[in-house]
Amino acid sequence: MEQPFDHLLREAITARGLSLERLHARLSQRGIQVSLASLSNWQRGKCRPERSHSLRALHALEEILALPGDTLVASLGPPRPRGRWVGHIPGAVPFRDLCPVSGSLQRLLSEIKNTTDGQLALLSYHDHFTVGLERDERAVRTRAVFQARSDGVDRHVAIHYNERSRLPDDVSTAFCRTGRVRTDEAAGLTAVELLFDRPLAEGETYVVEYEFGYRRPGPESTFYNRWFRFPVHSYLLTLQFAPGRSPVRCFRVFQPTTATPSVDVGEIRLSGWNSAHIAGTDISPGVHGIRWEWA
Repeated sequence: MEQPFDHLLREAITARGLSLERLHARLSQRGIQVSLASLSNWQRGKCRPERSHSLRALHALEEILALPGDTLVASLGPPRPRGRWVGHIPGAVPFRDLCPVSGSLQRLLSEIKNTTDGQLALLSYHDHFTVGLERDERAVRTRAVFQARSDGVDRHVAIHYNERSRLPDDVSTAFCRTGRVRTDEAAGLTAVELLFDRPLAEGETYVVEYEFGYRRPGPESTFYNRWFRFPVHSYLLTLQFAPGRSPVRCFRVFQPTTATPSVDVGEIRLSGWNSAHIAGTDISPGVHGIRWEWA
């Protein structure tokens, strides 16, 4: 079982045989000023580092205490909610209204200790979904652009869901590091913590890429949906079908919540490159995607 931040820090300090005074001096040598009182409170669990300056100190502590990179940061969990974005973002929708297996999803997010609940504004998402020769899901690659709503946010949790309870075989990332991974095979859920290279300042933007993929054969595929809890400035979904495996028809779909039926917003024409897409701006919360019909 993963240790809480204060336990992990206290044990690491003890293992290195350093006093708090010596630890304070080592940080000062690196140009990082953290008070003795703060160090004491961190290891005793009375408070935790949250602001960008304090989080920079954690990376230095990992080096001084000979801990693997991001050990302390990953054990910390998300910043405590504060500021005007706490509690409610206009139009926000809870996971229970979007996810068919929301109970399992909430459990995975609780284990990761990070729901990214409103800490990151969603500027844009681009999902690229590929369908194989067996009409199966091959991979979905995502590029997401975020903007920090508050100082100190340094991670995002990516979620993959397959209604046929098939977990992806491969997970890859770019412009971030993989943190904790939690899965629920029965529910078909995978949650992956993506660690940024630094804590963000309020208003700062950040780009991540990640991909969930299957080795052949993947699960049969007839649709792809993206859940949006919060409004997003722009969304692009591209589909690429294998040569000779064109669907008969494709439809843009939208579902406000799981309590309402999914509706076909309109039919989509397949391009000459055997692909289809939807694109839009000022996307409202809900379930957005494409479904297709095979002959």
